[in-house]
Amino acid sequence: MFQPARAQGESSNPLVVVHDEPQPCPYIAGREARMPLQWPMGTMTPEMLDRCLAEGYRRSGPFLYRTQCERCQACESTRVDMQDFRWSQSFRRILNRGNRDLRVRVAIPTVDPARVALFNQHRSTRQLSLSERELETQEYAGFLVETICDTQEISFWKEDQLVAIATTDFGRDSLSLVYCFFDPQFSRYSPGTYSILKNFELAMESNRRWVYLGMYVASNPHLNYKARFTPQQRRREGEWVTFK
Repeated sequence: MFQPARAQGESSNPLVVVHDEPQPCPYIAGREARMPLQWPMGTMTPEMLDRCLAEGYRRSGPFLYRTQCERCQACESTRVDMQDFRWSQSFRRILNRGNRDLRVRVAIPTVDPARVALFNQHRSTRQLSLSERELETQEYAGFLVETICDTQEISFWKEDQLVAIATTDFGRDSLSLVYCFFDPQFSRYSPGTYSILKNFELAMESNRRWVYLGMYVASNPHLNYKARFTPQQRRREGEWVTFK
């Protein structure tokens, strides 16, 4: 049984480390990663979530984590300032196409066979899994339904067919994109990009300044697409650096 220990770092939030073991890096093949899972004691308020996000934390299920790899600094938490974001013509075309044909629903995250099947299809098609075993219902719920903060499922539909799901955490002044997956047969809608743009719209409409896109890894094609959303900030050695 683990012995809880106070997390070390900048955050003033009461966090305890519940798991801290090296693991195969999920972002760069052949490397070892260290991403201690930390559990917040008490309620995670929107203001606390804002602070944790600003300090580079991400959420997975009921836990927070941030990379603490000794020999690698490739993972960079990434965020976009809605006061500075520029809507390119390409982004506007994607937004307009999706708005014309797709319906958007915002609701409390849930799990059912259709969602689990779509998640596994997306992960298999895009070769995102470190193993060949499919995620089961309980694991899906642990990842995308269980939460410690205000979390919403943003789903996208073509008539009655589920196209994509984006899970988003809501802070007081920020949104944090947890995970997005989609049906590859609807790739003409660029559902990954479309879901990010809809989150940008939601942040602007609710007067939230920051949208956190998760980790940027330059050598990972599944993560380096985030460089398209500019200007943006990436966290390096504890400081946010602007990229235009």
